[in-house]
Amino acid sequence: MTLRVREATSADLPAITAIYAHHVLHGTGTFEEDPPTEAEMAARMAKVADAGFAWLVAQDETGLVLGYGYFAPFRERSAYRFTAEDSVYVRDDIRGQGVGKALVAELIARAEAKGLRQMIAVIGDSENVGSIGLHLSLGFRQVGLLKAAGMKFGRWVDVVTMQRALGEGEKTLPG
Repeated sequence: MTLRVREATSADLPAITAIYAHHVLHGTGTFEEDPPTEAEMAARMAKVADAGFAWLVAQDETGLVLGYGYFAPFRERSAYRFTAEDSVYVRDDIRGQGVGKALVAELIARAEAKGLRQMIAVIGDSENVGSIGLHLSLGFRQVGLLKAAGMKFGRWVDVVTMQRALGEGEKTLPG
């Protein structure tokens, strides 16, 4: 499969909304329980873009959107201005084929180019070996585990926090 990672556009919103809805309804990678509408996803994408951050899609050679990912501010307070949080979601029928890895690798490159110094992954479910393994393969390390932080599908769900330095990380102060 040939992948192309590019900036998401409004034309991608139906596919993005459908991919995320599947994860909301069937997975524990997100703690949302009701799938957002296409209009809500458009608002989320606009908020990320307006902040100067990246929202990307991965598509195959036919143009079919296979997954999406973005990075956004980790927290709103100014001291976090050099730290971003990534999110990535892939169509269920093609997980494990490198789509998520291609998206996160490009997010890392764009965050570094923006001058960010840390990327955080907040992963729903300590049993989410796909997302944890993907992040480990790209240099993230686990820095925290919140036990039973959420309740979804009638069970307690952990949150795994992973972190990766970007560029010079904490070795120098940003210029």
